[in-house]
Amino acid sequence: MTTVSRTRKLAGTAMLAAVSVVLSFLSFPVPLMPSFIKLDFAELPALIASFAYGPIAGVAVCLVKNLISLMKTSSGGIGTLCNFLLGVAFVVPAGVVYMKKRTRAGALLGSVTGALVMAVLSIFFNYYIVYPMYTAFMPMEAIIGMYQAINPRVRNLWDALIWFNTPFTFIKGLCSVVIAFIVYKPMSPFLKGKT
Repeated sequence: MTTVSRTRKLAGTAMLAAVSVVLSFLSFPVPLMPSFIKLDFAELPALIASFAYGPIAGVAVCLVKNLISLMKTSSGGIGTLCNFLLGVAFVVPAGVVYMKKRTRAGALLGSVTGALVMAVLSIFFNYYIVYPMYTAFMPMEAIIGMYQAINPRVRNLWDALIWFNTPFTFIKGLCSVVIAFIVYKPMSPFLKGKT
């Protein structure tokens, strides 16, 4: 890799990290979800970085975005940690598959795989890391109660995660995939210095 291409990769990754930070501030509540669950598209720039420069660049975008997000956290960094882990789970499979198969089909396979991996891992990250740490701020009964207010059949945290969080996480990933497919091709020459 030449010095120019390294510089371009570093500058492009930094630019995408900055966009990711901005998008992380533009979160909004989602109907039929507890109020503490918000939707944002901050993983979109990380996915684009993973396609343009490889999975390490995607991880770097996730890291920078989450380090900056620590300054505005109200959960002691718990949500930020989970967001970083899930972002990595999304962009690494996408980048790895796309590096091996540099076609639209490869990008689609990689990014949908990443969204699926992120959704499945969200169950375990939330169950074993996030929600146990949240109980320092709010009792588990109150957390489950927020889910039960939407669906009274939720009996425990597993139910809440499987019926709410996992589909939400997968759909959130797919939204980033759709947007990436719209914007990546026009952005690619600029990101790779071919303009």
